[in-house]
Amino acid sequence: MPNLSPADELAEIRAEIARLKAREAALRSLFLSDPAASHSGRWSRVEVVQSQERRFNPALLPDSIRQDPRYCDLRLVQTVRCLPATLTVAVRPGWPIRRDPAALH
Repeated sequence: MPNLSPADELAEIRAEIARLKAREAALRSLFLSDPAASHSGRWSRVEVVQSQERRFNPALLPDSIRQDPRYCDLRLVQTVRCLPATLTVAVRPGWPIRRDPAALH
Protein backbone atom coordinates (compact mmCIF):
# COMPACT_ATOMS: atom_id res chain seq x y z
CA MET A 1 0.00 0.00 0.00
CA PRO A 2 2.96 2.39 -0.26
CA ASN A 3 2.67 5.58 -2.31
CA LEU A 4 -1.12 5.54 -2.51
CA SER A 5 -2.87 8.78 -3.23
CA PRO A 6 -5.02 9.99 -0.32
CA ALA A 7 -8.16 9.25 -2.39
CA ASP A 8 -7.11 5.63 -3.03
CA GLU A 9 -6.06 5.17 0.60
CA LEU A 10 -9.44 6.47 1.81
CA ALA A 11 -11.26 4.10 -0.55
CA GLU A 12 -9.19 1.14 0.71
CA ILE A 13 -9.79 2.08 4.35
CA ARG A 14 -13.54 2.32 3.75
CA ALA A 15 -13.56 -1.07 2.01
CA GLU A 16 -11.76 -2.59 5.01
CA ILE A 17 -14.22 -0.93 7.42
CA ALA A 18 -17.13 -2.37 5.41
CA ARG A 19 -15.56 -5.84 5.58
CA LEU A 20 -15.06 -5.52 9.34
CA LYS A 21 -18.63 -4.28 9.89
CA ALA A 22 -20.00 -7.27 7.99
CA ARG A 23 -17.90 -9.64 10.12
CA GLU A 24 -19.01 -7.83 13.29
CA ALA A 25 -22.68 -8.24 12.26
CA ALA A 26 -22.19 -11.97 11.69
CA LEU A 27 -20.53 -12.43 15.09
CA ARG A 28 -23.14 -10.27 16.83
CA SER A 29 -25.86 -12.43 15.31
CA LEU A 30 -24.11 -15.52 16.64
CA PHE A 31 -24.01 -14.12 20.17
CA LEU A 32 -27.63 -12.92 20.05
CA SER A 33 -28.88 -16.31 18.80
CA ASP A 34 -27.98 -17.87 22.16
CA PRO A 35 -27.47 -15.15 24.79
CA ALA A 36 -27.36 -17.65 27.66
CA ALA A 37 -24.35 -19.53 26.26
CA SER A 38 -20.87 -18.82 27.51
CA HIS A 39 -19.02 -16.72 24.96
CA SER A 40 -15.50 -16.70 26.33
CA GLY A 41 -12.32 -16.57 24.37
CA ARG A 42 -8.67 -16.52 25.32
CA TRP A 43 -8.49 -12.74 25.81
CA SER A 44 -12.12 -11.58 25.76
CA ARG A 45 -15.54 -12.43 27.04
CA VAL A 46 -18.83 -11.41 25.41
CA GLU A 47 -22.03 -10.97 27.34
CA VAL A 48 -25.46 -10.04 26.05
CA VAL A 49 -27.18 -7.39 28.15
CA GLN A 50 -30.77 -6.24 27.66
CA SER A 51 -32.07 -2.88 28.80
CA GLN A 52 -34.84 -0.44 28.03
CA GLU A 53 -34.46 3.23 27.31
CA ARG A 54 -36.80 6.06 26.59
CA ARG A 55 -36.41 7.64 23.16
CA PHE A 56 -38.08 10.62 21.58
CA ASN A 57 -40.08 9.64 18.48
CA PRO A 58 -41.07 12.68 16.40
CA ALA A 59 -43.32 10.51 14.21
CA LEU A 60 -45.77 10.34 17.13
CA LEU A 61 -46.26 14.14 17.11
CA PRO A 62 -49.26 15.63 15.36
CA ASP A 63 -48.64 16.44 11.70
CA SER A 64 -49.27 20.14 12.35
CA ILE A 65 -46.23 20.25 14.63
CA ARG A 66 -43.96 18.07 12.44
CA GLN A 67 -44.65 20.26 9.39
CA ASP A 68 -44.30 23.59 11.23
CA PRO A 69 -41.06 25.31 10.12
CA ARG A 70 -40.70 26.94 13.55
CA TYR A 71 -39.68 23.55 14.91
CA CYS A 72 -37.06 22.85 12.24
CA ASP A 73 -33.51 24.00 11.90
CA LEU A 74 -31.14 24.06 8.94
CA ARG A 75 -27.74 22.41 9.24
CA LEU A 76 -24.79 22.23 6.89
CA VAL A 77 -23.82 18.63 6.18
CA GLN A 78 -20.48 17.82 4.53
CA THR A 79 -20.03 14.38 3.02
CA VAL A 80 -16.85 12.83 1.65
CA ARG A 81 -17.69 10.20 -0.95
CA CYS A 82 -15.41 7.71 -2.68
CA LEU A 83 -16.18 7.21 -6.35
CA PRO A 84 -14.39 5.19 -9.01
CA ALA A 85 -11.92 7.31 -10.91
CA THR A 86 -12.46 7.88 -14.58
CA LEU A 87 -9.41 6.66 -16.41
CA THR A 88 -7.83 9.20 -18.68
CA VAL A 89 -6.00 7.99 -21.75
CA ALA A 90 -2.83 9.77 -22.73
CA VAL A 91 -3.42 11.46 -26.04
CA ARG A 92 -0.01 11.02 -27.64
CA PRO A 93 0.81 9.47 -30.97
CA GLY A 94 1.80 5.84 -30.50
CA TRP A 95 0.43 5.53 -26.94
CA PRO A 96 -0.44 3.14 -25.61
CA ILE A 97 2.17 1.06 -27.40
CA ARG A 98 0.54 -1.84 -29.25
CA ARG A 99 2.73 -4.80 -30.01
CA ASP A 100 1.96 -7.87 -32.07
CA PRO A 101 1.69 -10.74 -29.53
CA ALA A 102 3.02 -13.21 -32.10
CA ALA A 103 6.20 -11.16 -32.56
CA LEU A 104 7.01 -11.35 -28.81
CA HIS A 105 7.52 -15.13 -28.76
